[in-house]
Amino acid sequence: MGERVVVERGGRWGRSAAGACLALFLCLNLAACSGSEEKKTAAERPPAPVVTGQARAATVPVSVLAIGRVEALATVSVRSQVGGQLQKVHFAEGQLVKAGQLLANIDPRPYQAALDQAIANLERDQATLKENRQEVARNQKMVERNFISRQDYDKSVAQAESQAATVKADQAAIEKARLDLSYCSIIAPLTGQTGSLLINQGNLIQANSDTLVVIKQIQPTYVSFAVPERELGQIRRRMAQATLKVTATLPPPATLQEQGSLTFVDNQVDVKTGTVTLKGTFANPDLSLWPGQFVNVSLDLYTLENAVVVPARAIQNGPQGQLVFVVKPDMTVEARAVQTGPLHEDDITVAKGLTAGEKVVLDGQLALYPGAKVFESAGATPAAQPGTGKEGQ
Repeated sequence: MGERVVVERGGRWGRSAAGACLALFLCLNLAACSGSEEKKTAAERPPAPVVTGQARAATVPVSVLAIGRVEALATVSVRSQVGGQLQKVHFAEGQLVKAGQLLANIDPRPYQAALDQAIANLERDQATLKENRQEVARNQKMVERNFISRQDYDKSVAQAESQAATVKADQAAIEKARLDLSYCSIIAPLTGQTGSLLINQGNLIQANSDTLVVIKQIQPTYVSFAVPERELGQIRRRMAQATLKVTATLPPPATLQEQGSLTFVDNQVDVKTGTVTLKGTFANPDLSLWPGQFVNVSLDLYTLENAVVVPARAIQNGPQGQLVFVVKPDMTVEARAVQTGPLHEDDITVAKGLTAGEKVVLDGQLALYPGAKVFESAGATPAAQPGTGKEGQ
């Protein structure tokens, strides 16, 4: 009976081992089938629609971008230098006026009267001076003959000299009166755009106090902008070599660009913001730049020759850094690591990883993977881009 028991236990063990081997075999077969199914599914995926562009060689200016504000080249508050009633205004609000143009008149009658009085005083004192000089001439002959004392003669000479000084004072008073009279005509000190009329015709104006109008010179004009202090050294070196070009672009929907030159670098860095203020001067012939207006500014530092450029939206951010999807001749894509350089407008330079003429994917990257098949679709919906390429600046 003992032998039967041993045989039965051995049979149970054999059946258990056979079942385990069968289970392992089935698992391996299922795994192999699953892998082949995944490969088969990947191979059967339809081509993805993409929008493509071509890398090209171009001359690219390396620029510093900033937000700027238009400033008048000069701002003048026009005030009357004499007081009186504002008699006549000769310009319209907002009008472009020329230097030397008549702007307004102050009532000139009080100043004309003061001038007439000064002239009369001069004529009176000149007559007195003439009489004093004649008396000096007579006394000179008399003192030589001892008909009068030397003291009387010296006294007549002093009176004549005093009267001569009075005549000079009268002449100065006339010049002052003429100057005051000329101030009754208020003249534009520079060519520029007038603002609002701050004192209406008929009102009284106090001398050197009340502002009649503010004139801003905007031809040429300034565009002021700030750049990080780390750019200051390079900007100064480039300025020493040549005049740097500044481009001001009006914000959307306008697309107008104005060209100017860098003419001012502030003499200190703002310690609060770590930036330095620069100014570009623009001819502004069409008055497209207006004081207080914000514009996009591009300061060109130098130029890259034969640089490889692609649209910035082709650049993606991957686990290993920046990459682009390159379209091969068989219409499959390759994920290629690239090293980007400066950004210029909508394009970005590629220092490493691409050559001119290669085709890259611009839109539709989210559906791609290495080796994926693609086809050109001008109507492909642009996918949300994880990177814009600005990181390479």
